Amino acid sequence: MKDMKMTLAILTATGLTASALALAGATEPAVRETLSVNVGQAAPDTLPAKMRITAVTRDFKAFNQTNGHPDFEQYNTGLRSGLVNVALDDDGKPTMASSSGTKVSTPYRDADGRAIYPGVYDTSRGDTLGVLTPVSDKAIDSANSFRQWYRDVPGINTSKTLEITLERVPGTNRYVFDSDTAAPWNTRGGFFPWDSDGFGDYANTPHNFHFTTELDTEFVFESGKGHIFTFTGDDDVWVFIDNQLVIDLSGVHGKQEQTVELDRLSWLVDGQVYSLKIFHAERHVWASNFRIETTLRMRSVSLPTTYKPYD
Repeated sequence: MKDMKMTLAILTATGLTASALALAGATEPAVRETLSVNVGQAAPDTLPAKMRITAVTRDFKAFNQTNGHPDFEQYNTGLRSGLVNVALDDDGKPTMASSSGTKVSTPYRDADGRAIYPGVYDTSRGDTLGVLTPVSDKAIDSANSFRQWYRDVPGINTSKTLEITLERVPGTNRYVFDSDTAAPWNTRGGFFPWDSDGFGDYANTPHNFHFTTELDTEFVFESGKGHIFTFTGDDDVWVFIDNQLVIDLSGVHGKQEQTVELDRLSWLVDGQVYSLKIFHAERHVWASNFRIETTLRMRSVSLPTTYKPYD
């Protein structure tokens, strides 16, 4: 808790008071049912070669199209922090904390030089303080428009399921999904699940650029094992563990990356099952990147329902 109080003081000075408060107030969960086999403890070469996770992706129209959504194609903000609240709502969805957030002028970094979420900054681990700059220009139109990103809304979006396959790096316990190299994305020129589908490709471009992606998984926490989760991509990306924000790549930007070391998360209890949820948005031309690297053994929680108005 001492480290959390230190984080609170630092984040208050940089405009992330709400994030710091939620992290400082994070509590240990009730005892939960553990997964039947904790394969994360196995030797690397005995682990499965692949992990398959079911995602939901939702297609939108750009703001300048008929019945378009105000948050897609309109903004080009660069990397921000603090657009969403640090805890998920009762539906397990992110909520808007600020329409503008703060500009990430210099990323916070850990002792290994990896970019980290400011809310897990810890001087005792040798982290490097970043710079967050106040801004006033919008990155999201409103709380109501943001609410539509990860919910099926007739007339606003259409949705479908999508399988994300992470492959184990031989001889290691690291699993990777990379849209630069994984089929079929490597032949599409990026992560474009809605090309020639949904509301169609944008204007005269060869891609459908306006969509969100939502993954809902779970894993067994192993204290002291050095487990990590890294996301690299664009645009907005938020990762929540046990409903608490641990990666924040807010805004419309080029490829960005953050890593979370799970041993930093003091409220996690060894041997317990926790949720890990990823919320991603592709909001602007011209690129779409999506990369996950992790040592966690994850599995999908359930197959979500989807909505296609033209079925």
